[in-house]
Amino acid sequence: MSFLGIDLGTGSLKVAIVDEKGREQAVASVAYPIETPHAGWAETSVQTWWRALCEAAARLPDGLRRDVRAIGFSGQMHGVVLIDAAGEAVRPAMLWPDTRALALLDAWPEPQPNPVAPGMAGPLLRWIVMHEPQSASRTRWALQPKDWLRVALGGAVATDPSDACATALADPAGVWDVGLLDRLEIPREWFAPLAPSYAAGGVLSESAAQALGLRAGIVLATGAADTPCAALGSGLAHDGDALLATGTGGQIVVLAEHAPAAVKGLHRYRAASDHWYRMAAMQNVGIALERARGWLSYEWTDAYRDAFADTTNASGLTFLPYLTGERTPWLNPMARGGWLGLALDHTRGTMMRAAFEGVAFSLRAGLDAIRASGATVTALKLAGGGSVDARWRQLLADALNVELHAVDCPNAAPRGAAILGGLASGHWHARDLAALAPGATRVAGPQGDAALAERYARFLDLYARVETWFTDTPSR
Repeated sequence: MSFLGIDLGTGSLKVAIVDEKGREQAVASVAYPIETPHAGWAETSVQTWWRALCEAAARLPDGLRRDVRAIGFSGQMHGVVLIDAAGEAVRPAMLWPDTRALALLDAWPEPQPNPVAPGMAGPLLRWIVMHEPQSASRTRWALQPKDWLRVALGGAVATDPSDACATALADPAGVWDVGLLDRLEIPREWFAPLAPSYAAGGVLSESAAQALGLRAGIVLATGAADTPCAALGSGLAHDGDALLATGTGGQIVVLAEHAPAAVKGLHRYRAASDHWYRMAAMQNVGIALERARGWLSYEWTDAYRDAFADTTNASGLTFLPYLTGERTPWLNPMARGGWLGLALDHTRGTMMRAAFEGVAFSLRAGLDAIRASGATVTALKLAGGGSVDARWRQLLADALNVELHAVDCPNAAPRGAAILGGLASGHWHARDLAALAPGATRVAGPQGDAALAERYARFLDLYARVETWFTDTPSR
């Protein structure tokens, strides 16, 4: 008996099969690009997602696929997929880095229970109503990405609190705010009913089963957003447990038994279990490093080698990684990035080193916001494919001033999704979650790097000095 977890990410789709004891048996992933048909837009065709799922599933062993008894879902947070009454996509999915709705954020006046970003479902749907009436007229459901995937596999039209509460259209508990929907003139009938992340949400259709090499009729869990799935898969089970997840963006998650108090710049969302979590969300982690690597014409192996080979020239160069705006702690969708302090003796390696440091410093700024809210964080579990290099891990530990403990299962989000499948099928129960936590190994600790601390102070000072530059509305 085994369970399949599907993680529908921003830049790739990953699948993982775990056995009846929660041990990973196989994993596969397929990458795809973000489409930018206009400046500030970020989209992906759902056909791209579907092809990636079929290709990833085909890479899993046939015997393991035939043994799958349930499927769970994890998906990139925010964004939105519009489908018609027949279940067909009305237009490409709009994703969280999208800034087209920036000018509409005034419709969410302060104070808000959570920060509102232009790439959330609320602003994007308001933009659709205002600028694409033909799409709005065809729409029957406005779904979160993982919910679209479940429906495409034959499941029920539903969503869970962990995704709903992050749309800017629901209260912190994830219940749709019909008064807000009416005020924004967004049809309330577009929004799916709520169900727990671990609830059964239909069964796999015959056609989808044939496409994926699975048995028809197996249970589909409702699923959860990728961050709470990564927390679940990483073994966060108790109040105060903390996780750093790095991917396209980065999240620092601290689990809470009860609803945390609202703190400006931080998010308080529902977990995949019945917990809550406090989150610092940084948009520019993998996406900024990948773009810097491309600008510098590096292969990844060479980028790591040169960036960490010699740091003697690092002190004079600072990189702001805010290529897509930033959430925690600045709440500035207009923020932008680049290198400052370049000199003739700087090399590609120096510039790449500064990019790594800039991303680490942006994560530190998010963690400082969590610490300022009253949480004590001295250790973080580490998840995410972008955090496997030992040199990068040490830089993170030094910059964040924490111990890092890598979870033994590197595919935390799809593993968490698979666990939700096991819960939905009745194989596991909530009381089993702590026992399912994977092992974790200490991989780095802070070494008291005073020069790095000075460069972090310089980073904060630089952002404060240039923030007023970022005031013009992006071109459309």
